Amino acid sequence: MKYIFVTGGVISSVGKGLTAASIGALLESRGFRVKLQKFDPYLNVDPGNMNPLQHGEVYVLKDGGETDLDLGHYERFTNTNLTRKNSLTSGQVYTTVLDKERKGVYAGVTVQVIPHITDEIKSRIRENSNDCDVLITEIGGTTGDIEGLPFLEAIREFALEQPFGSVIFIHVTLVPYISAVRELKTKPTQHSVAKLREIGITPNIIICRCEHPLNKELRKKISLFCNVPYEAVIEEKDVEHSIYELPLVLQRENLDTLICKLLQLEQRPSDMTKWQDVVRSIIAPSSSIRVGLVGKNVGVNDAHKSLQEALFHACIANDTRLKVVRIDPEELETSGSHLLEKIDAILVPGASGVREVEGKILAAKYAREHHIPFLGICLGMQAVIIEYARNVLGLKTAHSAEFDSATEYPVIIPLENTLSTNAQPASHKQRRHIHLGARDCKLKSGSKARAIYAQEQISERHRNSYVFNNKYRELFEKEGNLLFSGLSTVDSLVELVELKGHPFFMSCQFHPEFQSKPHSPHPLFKEFIAAALAAKK
Repeated sequence: MKYIFVTGGVISSVGKGLTAASIGALLESRGFRVKLQKFDPYLNVDPGNMNPLQHGEVYVLKDGGETDLDLGHYERFTNTNLTRKNSLTSGQVYTTVLDKERKGVYAGVTVQVIPHITDEIKSRIRENSNDCDVLITEIGGTTGDIEGLPFLEAIREFALEQPFGSVIFIHVTLVPYISAVRELKTKPTQHSVAKLREIGITPNIIICRCEHPLNKELRKKISLFCNVPYEAVIEEKDVEHSIYELPLVLQRENLDTLICKLLQLEQRPSDMTKWQDVVRSIIAPSSSIRVGLVGKNVGVNDAHKSLQEALFHACIANDTRLKVVRIDPEELETSGSHLLEKIDAILVPGASGVREVEGKILAAKYAREHHIPFLGICLGMQAVIIEYARNVLGLKTAHSAEFDSATEYPVIIPLENTLSTNAQPASHKQRRHIHLGARDCKLKSGSKARAIYAQEQISERHRNSYVFNNKYRELFEKEGNLLFSGLSTVDSLVELVELKGHPFFMSCQFHPEFQSKPHSPHPLFKEFIAAALAAKK
């Protein structure tokens, strides 16, 4: 068993997650089985209640784990199957240790950071050390931050306990460019590595994030002052077109060869064909497409990271360049539908907020009436239901109970009101019942959804606490144009709706973006973009 620990220095958001994911992709290309995990120093038990504007999106795993967005990168770049066990926070660690202390597990000894907190962290590493050849662990935060010290101490201890040649440390650091003097500066990297060595960890490889290429002199300087061989100073220059270039960039630096050497792994041949094909498709697409993204947080890339990546994957598959037009739903409500003009397709993502819903309803109405390709996700589907109830079925005051608990026509209701046998109580006592993770859905024969997926039953990931009110299903079905094309297999809740006679008008309660990859785009997104291109012609 081999272990790679990825740390970061100088600043946060230096790219540790993408680097770890790229390392996983490189090792998979050589036929090694990899797993990835992230240790985050914040005290939240999970990101489920964290503000996406501060932390980025909550990425949902198949087993319902609510995790950091970096786990999305891990799944998009590799074939690894992640679970909630692949995400560990300080909150989880301290909660576990304190629970054990309360139960008398420690038999009355003084409970301390060392060894009890560090032992708990090490136990998670050992727990995930199965069904793989290499376990890659990203340590969140920045080297030297006080909250991250227990994790660094834990991996230092863990490395000492392993056989020689089975553990390496990779440090990702910024080499900033100072435009006034037109120079890259290595001093921040030197200080970052020095701080890491103070803790007792000497990196085996230093990966240098930079805007400009590292020349030979700079590499020698970093090698000398950071005590790593020259060939272990790796340039990670900002990519020109897409993050999916990064595995190829690091391969050109011989990073995978070096890792195999240090970990005493067989130097197997590498097959990066699928990555080369993806990059070629990105560089010179034959067309372009304008997708209107309607939501409050869509201007913050990380708030809807998986969604935007899924759109990008679909554009790669359709040989087109993506232009995202970000539309504030409040502005849409006040200024009118002219904001949606000259848009080739409209996507309404999930969110939760009364300020968003009316603008999203207007976007659904515009797409329906003007035959604009439309995809709604989570709240986006609920907006479709409300709009159709009001403007087609004549239920003028129809609304979601989330935003109007006294509505005469509650077409969207809390999950707990459905008496669902598959509703999972949230771990946080202030949260409602919630669907988290994968649920099975049966697709209606003859529907567009069935044709797109090319299978009768699908499994998609969820993160929702409100659903369609099945008391109104008969009324919708009687009208006949809005088809309920997907129902959950457990409790017959509405999962997919589509509009008959429309080029592409589909909405889903689940989050398909969590299962899209650059070389394997999700079929809903792929067909959404294809329909937009067809309508544009």
